[in-house]
Amino acid sequence: MKGKLRFNLIAGIVGFVFTFIFSIRNNLWMTSMYRALLACAIWFLLAFLLNWVLAAITGPRVDGSDDEEMQNAHERGTVLDLSTPDEDRELMDLIQSESSRKEGGEFVPLNPPKLVSTKDPEELAKAVRHLTEE
Repeated sequence: MKGKLRFNLIAGIVGFVFTFIFSIRNNLWMTSMYRALLACAIWFLLAFLLNWVLAAITGPRVDGSDDEEMQNAHERGTVLDLSTPDEDRELMDLIQSESSRKEGGEFVPLNPPKLVSTKDPEELAKAVRHLTEE
């Protein structure tokens, strides 16, 4: 809050200085001062409006809030976990079952069980034809 007010005041002062410098060359100093004060107020309000629009676009900020639910809602969707499920146990069981078949320490390649069904090819062809007709 303090930083926003400071930004608004700086914007107002900058508007005051620019308007006064460009107005003093063509007007009396009292007219220039009046226009500079008016410009200060307008620049202050424009900075306030800019802060308000930016806050509306970016959403609410979580500053020093002890409410964990608000912080979790703010951080939701920012972390991507790319870890895969642990399948080491199944792999180790498969390797050990294959290694128990070895005889005399000879190399035997891993022979995992097949996941393909061994149905009749004619029956599979009929199923594919039936699915493509619909």
